Amino acid sequence: MKQLIESCLFFLLLLCIPLSIGAVYSYEIDCNNLRMGQYICPHPHYDFIDPKTQQPKGCTKANKAKVLCQAAEGLKCSETLNDTFKKDIPCKWTNGYSFETSLLLSIFLGMFGIDRFYLGYPAIGLLKLSTLGFLFLGQFCDVILIATQIVGPADGSHYIMPYYGAGVTIVRSDNFTYRVPQPDW
Repeated sequence: MKQLIESCLFFLLLLCIPLSIGAVYSYEIDCNNLRMGQYICPHPHYDFIDPKTQQPKGCTKANKAKVLCQAAEGLKCSETLNDTFKKDIPCKWTNGYSFETSLLLSIFLGMFGIDRFYLGYPAIGLLKLSTLGFLFLGQFCDVILIATQIVGPADGSHYIMPYYGAGVTIVRSDNFTYRVPQPDW
């Protein structure tokens, strides 16, 4: 009798193992609080780059864009009731000014101030036009300033550049920037 009970328990155990292996568990959570590694952003099947601006679609003046993200397997977002959710990512808002165009205008027509007119600085453009680019010295300076992306469009937007192009991040300091004290060694 004891052997029969043991064989029945063994048989039941064998039936339960395949059922638990194929089981998929799903947890409903707030996906805005997921940590790195618990989601992939942007969604792998989501085309999020705007071909005109080379930035994420929907980039705002606050330099943020909402993109579709995918939570890890087994997680269900309470916002959408599936494994996708929207998250803000950083971007560079552009207003249609091309980096290549402004650099070429500065090189070839900079002595007439066309580059500054294009970027939205009409006063400096008129000054360069009337002085032949400050006797070509202003043109030379503008070529360097535009090539290093120090001078950008007057409206505060960024240049349109290839997405994987040579973008420059300029670090600036102001009254809220301070120097961290360093120990004297």
